[in-house]
Amino acid sequence: GHPRYFNQLSTGLDMVGLAADWLTSTANTNMFTYEIAPVFVLLEYVTLRKMREMVGWPGGCGDGIFSPGGAISNMYAMLIARFKMFPEVKEKGMAAIPRLVAFTSEHSHFSVKKGAAALGIGTDSVILIRCDERGKMIPSDLERRILEAKQKGFVPFLVSATAGTTVYGAFDPLIAIADICKKYKIWMHVDGAWGGGLLMSRKHKWKLNGVERANSVTWNPHKMMGVPLQCSALLVREEGLMQSCNQMHASYLFQQDKHYDLSYDTGDKALQCGRHVDVFKLWLMWRAKGTTGFEAQIDKCLELAEYLYNKIKNREGYEMVFDGKPQHTNVCFWYIPPSLRSMEDNEERMSRLMKVAPVIKARMMEYGTTMVSYQPLGDKVNFFRMVISNPAATHQDIDFLIDEIERLGQDL
Repeated sequence: GHPRYFNQLSTGLDMVGLAADWLTSTANTNMFTYEIAPVFVLLEYVTLRKMREMVGWPGGCGDGIFSPGGAISNMYAMLIARFKMFPEVKEKGMAAIPRLVAFTSEHSHFSVKKGAAALGIGTDSVILIRCDERGKMIPSDLERRILEAKQKGFVPFLVSATAGTTVYGAFDPLIAIADICKKYKIWMHVDGAWGGGLLMSRKHKWKLNGVERANSVTWNPHKMMGVPLQCSALLVREEGLMQSCNQMHASYLFQQDKHYDLSYDTGDKALQCGRHVDVFKLWLMWRAKGTTGFEAQIDKCLELAEYLYNKIKNREGYEMVFDGKPQHTNVCFWYIPPSLRSMEDNEERMSRLMKVAPVIKARMMEYGTTMVSYQPLGDKVNFFRMVISNPAATHQDIDFLIDEIERLGQDL
């Protein structure tokens, strides 16, 4: 919750969201039938419809569910895409269908591979598509790999595009990807777990142009929108598909002769039986702030990221990982300690630079002053990945972070 905690994509603490969480725990009910959670079921219905409307599906049509995080939302998308193409897989299993392959960018979230492992599709069946220097999927490489897979006799069934990658905050070119998916009749999923919140911002939502052409979208309000964990939505364009894919008709829960509209018994379209009420936090915060409140909060975080970028891009001791202004709040950079500044760019310098970020991070944690994530990527040695999603963060916190990195890394 601290405004100087920049380590994860979900940070901060919203008081209205916290109050909603307490009320949810007080009610302590389950999201599987209307009879035991009538208000929450209806809130989920209207909130998901509003989110689909913001994605750009006419009248908010379609379906959706709140799941226990973006990884599960992405797995749902894979499950539904497979069922749409081969409905017999539900009864007969993987042995009854051809070898399936999915495509996603080399910068995508690990949950795409994890979902393939869990569903018996296998991680070898997830083909990683090359990215440009800014971390965006290259559409021509996607098309090439689809044709390659088809020639081998494999069946391409899903492309998972990313709107806001974990490290670079990159937005894949959704319109070009949608064109390819349409051409080869492949399910298009957009993992907007991190970037979906930008749909709230008139200034930044262009980064998701083409998202309305997706068959499914993951959107995590617990990240950029600051809703308390956990709050992740999977949105599906085709109504009824989730239900057909997942329903088991358990007669002790989903009796067909109830006195109300059975479509409000949402439990049979979920993978879970027991399902936590995740919608109330988002709904209450949305009522409190309105879309304009969320927009102001998100725009401020993006403005702070730009402020950081502008301060360090030409500052001595800093090197940017990629050129140009960040698209999201991810700012990726190396801190170069004084001892390495005059060294020529060779292997020894690289191996020494590799150790800088981990030591500074360890010192941050020991002093308890601030926290920023770091990682290597491809052929790039450890760099800092700064992200801002806490509405409480200020320009002073960014200034402090820069001074603190320099203080802790002076002697390295």
